[in-house]
Amino acid sequence: MNSASTANDSLAYKAAQYRDLYLALKDAKNGAIDESQLIQDPLRTLAYGTDASFYRLIPQLVVRVDNEDDVQLVLKEARKRHLPVTFRAAGTSLSGQAVTDSILMQLSDQWKGHQVHQQGHSISLQPGIIGARANQILAPFQRKIGPDPASINACMIGGIAANNASGMCCGTAQNSYHTIQSARLIFADGSLLDTADDASRLAFANRHADLLDTLTRLSKSVKANTKLADKIRHKYRLKNTTGYSLNSLIDFENPFDILLHLMVGSEGTLGFISEVTYETVVDHPIKAAAMIFFNDMELACRAVTALKSAPVSAVELIDRAGLKAVEGKPGMPEILSFLGAQATGLLVDVRAATTEELSANLEAVTHALGGLKAINDIGFTQDKVIYDSYWKIRKGLFPAVGAVRPVGTTVIIEDVAFPVEQLAEGVVELQGVFQKHGYSEAILFGHALEGNLHFVFTQGFDDPKEVSRYAALMDDVAQLVAVKYQGSLKAEHGTGRNMAPYVELEWGKEAYDIMWEIKRAFDPQSLLNPDVILSHNANLHVENLKPMPKANDKVDTCIECGFCEPVCPSKSLTLSPRQRIVIWREIQSLRASGKDLERLARLQKDYDYQSIDTCAACGLCSTQCPVGINTGDLTRELRHDRNPDSNVGYWVADHFEGVTKTVRAGLVVAHGARRIMGDSGMTAVTSMMNKVSYGTVPKWHKQMPLPAALLRSIPIIQCDDLQKSVVYFPSCATRMMGAGPNAEDKRSVMAVMYSVLEKSGYNVIVPNDVDSQCCGMAFESKGQFEAANQKANDLNSLLLAASDNGRIPIVCDVSPCLLRMKESLDPRLELHEQVGFLSTHVMPNLTVKKKLGKIALHVTCSTTRMGLADSFVQLAHQLADEVVIPPDITCCGFAGDKGFSTPELNASALKTLAKAVEGCEVGYSNSRTCEIGLSEHSGIEYQSIVYLVDQLTQSSPA
Repeated sequence: MNSASTANDSLAYKAAQYRDLYLALKDAKNGAIDESQLIQDPLRTLAYGTDASFYRLIPQLVVRVDNEDDVQLVLKEARKRHLPVTFRAAGTSLSGQAVTDSILMQLSDQWKGHQVHQQGHSISLQPGIIGARANQILAPFQRKIGPDPASINACMIGGIAANNASGMCCGTAQNSYHTIQSARLIFADGSLLDTADDASRLAFANRHADLLDTLTRLSKSVKANTKLADKIRHKYRLKNTTGYSLNSLIDFENPFDILLHLMVGSEGTLGFISEVTYETVVDHPIKAAAMIFFNDMELACRAVTALKSAPVSAVELIDRAGLKAVEGKPGMPEILSFLGAQATGLLVDVRAATTEELSANLEAVTHALGGLKAINDIGFTQDKVIYDSYWKIRKGLFPAVGAVRPVGTTVIIEDVAFPVEQLAEGVVELQGVFQKHGYSEAILFGHALEGNLHFVFTQGFDDPKEVSRYAALMDDVAQLVAVKYQGSLKAEHGTGRNMAPYVELEWGKEAYDIMWEIKRAFDPQSLLNPDVILSHNANLHVENLKPMPKANDKVDTCIECGFCEPVCPSKSLTLSPRQRIVIWREIQSLRASGKDLERLARLQKDYDYQSIDTCAACGLCSTQCPVGINTGDLTRELRHDRNPDSNVGYWVADHFEGVTKTVRAGLVVAHGARRIMGDSGMTAVTSMMNKVSYGTVPKWHKQMPLPAALLRSIPIIQCDDLQKSVVYFPSCATRMMGAGPNAEDKRSVMAVMYSVLEKSGYNVIVPNDVDSQCCGMAFESKGQFEAANQKANDLNSLLLAASDNGRIPIVCDVSPCLLRMKESLDPRLELHEQVGFLSTHVMPNLTVKKKLGKIALHVTCSTTRMGLADSFVQLAHQLADEVVIPPDITCCGFAGDKGFSTPELNASALKTLAKAVEGCEVGYSNSRTCEIGLSEHSGIEYQSIVYLVDQLTQSSPA
C-alpha cells in the first residue's frame, strides 16, 4: 500500500471517529448534549475556531458546553476515540493556545456564576465571566481580582487563569498563581476535583494516587537540586509564562497545592478549570498619574530601577517609536511633537485609599526620582481628563500600528521580560534585532517595573520569504532574551504554539524534561491541547499561519482580537463582528482564487442568515475595537449589494407621510384582530404572512404598541420667548407607535415630551410637514443609501428653517435617530438627544416630587456611542432610589424593525433580562422600538424615561 493510500485511509478513519463522536454526544443514554450545541458546518467551525492569534486551524467539531457534565462527557467520549480536545473561553489569547483542527470545546453563555465571600475578600468565578464583570461585582467592596490584562473587557476568567494573565498593575504578586485559593478542575479522563472540598480531595487521591505521587516526587527532586531550584526562583522573580509553573514544585509540599498551581498557566493542556476562587486585592479609589519623558532609554530605565521600591501602582515604558505612533492623535499631549530621536516616556501611576495616603505616596515617588533629569517637569495629576489622556497614550499604541499596516498583513504583539536591572541594555539590543531583520516600524512598550516589554510589528505571511524573515527574527530574539539575559520569552501572553519550540532553549533540558513528565502524568495520551506549551515540532511557530486577505476597506484593518464580542447582541445566536469579518475574508479569498467552489457556495448561502440578516448593525463593536471598525457598515453595504437602491425605496421615501398613516392604521386593525384571535392566533397568522411576503409583514409581538395619536390632536402652547424655545422633532417611530398595550399611561411619547418641555418653561416648536420626515436610518439600515440620503437632506432643510439656521436647539425623542442625524445633518444644527436634553436643559428647571423605589434602565447602543450613558444613569438616579442596569445586556437586538422580522435576535440578546430585573417596578429606555422588545422579554413594562420625568416632577418655583 502506497503512502497516499495510507494517508487517505487514515483521514477516512479519523472522519469516521468524529462522526461516531457526534452521534455519541447526542445519544440520550450518555446524558446527551443538544444537537444545537454540536457544530460541524464549514461556516461556523471556521468562525468559532478563530482566535486572536496569527494561527489558523479549523476544528472538525465545535461543542458548546453548558456545564461540568457536558465537559466530562466530551472528554470521556473523545478519550475513547483518541481525539484531541482544546478548550476555548473568549478567544482573545495571542499565542495560538486556543486553536485546533480536532475538537474545540467552547463555553456557552451558561458559565457566568459567581459567589462573593468574606465581604469581597475572595470570590468564586465560573470561567465564562469576563474579567471586567468580576471587578464590577467586587466594586461595592472596593476590591478587584489581581490580574488586570489589557483585554480585561473581553477576556474571560477561564483564559485569565489558564494563561496566568497579568497586566499593567498586578505585577507578579497579584497574578492568578499568587491569588488563587481553590478551583474546580476536570481532567483528561473526565474526573472532577474540587480542591476546596475534603471529600473531593480524598476521592481524587484514591483514584489518582499515581499523579499525586509523581508531583510529590518531582517536588522533592527539584528542591534537592539547588542549581535548578535557584534557576526556577530566578525565572519567577520575573514575569514568566513560558512552560509550566515549575515554581509550584518549590513553593509547596502538598501535592494538591502543587496540582492547583500547575493548572494556572497550563493553557488547557492539563485539564479544564470549571471554577476558580481568587483572593481579591484592594482597588484604590484615588488615583494620580504623571507622564515623564527622558532623553534616552538608559536614563528612563534608571528611573524604573529607582521606582522599583517606591509606592507606585504601574510604570509603563514607551519608546520613541511608540510615542511617534500616537503623535498628533486627538487627546495626545503637544510635547510629543518636540521630543528627540532617543526620547523615552514613562507613565507613572500612583494610587491610594485616602487623599493623605496619596500625598505621602506622591512625595515618596518624587523623592525617588530626585536625582534624575527629566525633559519635562514631573507633575502628577488627579484631573480625570488629563489622567485618562496619559493612559490613552499607552492604550493607543497597539491600534496606532494596527490601523496603518499594509492590507494583507497582521499585527504581532510579542512580550518578553528582562531582569529589570538589565532592562536598558536589553531594550537597546532588542531594538537592534528589529533593525537587523528590517522591522523598522516596530514599537516597544511595557510594564517596566517587571522588566516586561511588548513589541508590536506588522508581518505578512503570504510570502515564504516573509515567513523566513519572521522565523529568523524569533530565533535571534530567543537567543537574546532567554540565553544572553536569562529572561522570559513569554512574560504574560502564554507559551501557546508560538513559543513552544523555544521552551527547552529557555529552560534547559533538565527543566524541560520535568515539564514533559508533568504533561504525561496529567494527560497520558496527550489529548489535551497537544503541541501547546510543549511540542517536538521545531517549526510549529511558523506553521498553520492565518491568512489576512483583502476583503473590504471597511474591515481590512481588523486584527481579529475579539474585543468587540462582549457587546455584540448576536454573539450567542449566530456570529460576532470578528466572526463576520473572518468569514467575509474567507469568501473573498475563495472568490479571488477560484478554488473550492462548493465550499464558497455553502459559505455564501449560510452567510446571508448568519451574518447579514442577524447583524443588528448597532455599531457598538466600534466602541470596543482597537482600530474603530463598525462591522455594521460592512453589513449595510452587503445589504445594499443584495438589494440595491430600488424604486420601492424611493417610493416609500417620497410617500413617507402616507406610509406612516398606513402603519398607524395597520396597528388599529392588528389590535382589533388580536381581540378576536388572541396573541397565539396573531403569532400564527403573522408568521405565515411574514414568510409569504418575504418579511414585509412584521411578526406579531405581545407588546405590539397601540397606534400613536396624531400630532395635530396634541395641544401645543407657544410663546415668543426665543431664548427658551426648542425645536422638537418627533421621530417616525414615535409618530407611528403609541404606548404599549399594558402601559398604565397610554399617552404617546410626543404628548409626554410636550408636557415635560412646557412644564420646564420651553416654547415648543414642531416643524411644519414633520409627518413626511425621517432621518433616513430606516432606509440606511436596509442598504437603501440613496433613499436614506434623500430623507436626510429633506430633514436637514426642514430643521435649518425651523431652528433659524441652528440658533434654536433641536431635540429628538429617539436615541438611534438622533445619532443618525448627528452623523448626516448640517453641523450648524444644535442637535440634542432626549436624555442629554432632559439632563442638562430640563431637569434644572424642575423639582422632583418623589422618587420611585427600584427601576430597570436600558442604555441603548446609540446612547453609548454618543457618550451619553453616564448622563442617562445620572438622570435615572435623580428619579429612583435604585437603578438596575443588567450587566450582560448592551444592545437589545431589536435593531429598528428587525425585532419584527428576526425576533430571535432580540430574544437572544435579552435572554438574561427577566432574571436581571427581578424586583424592579418598571423599566425605562429612550428608543420606542427597543422598549417593545424589552417589555416582552423582561416581564415588566418599559417606556421612555420622559414618562418618569413627567410623572415625578413639577415646575420649579421662579
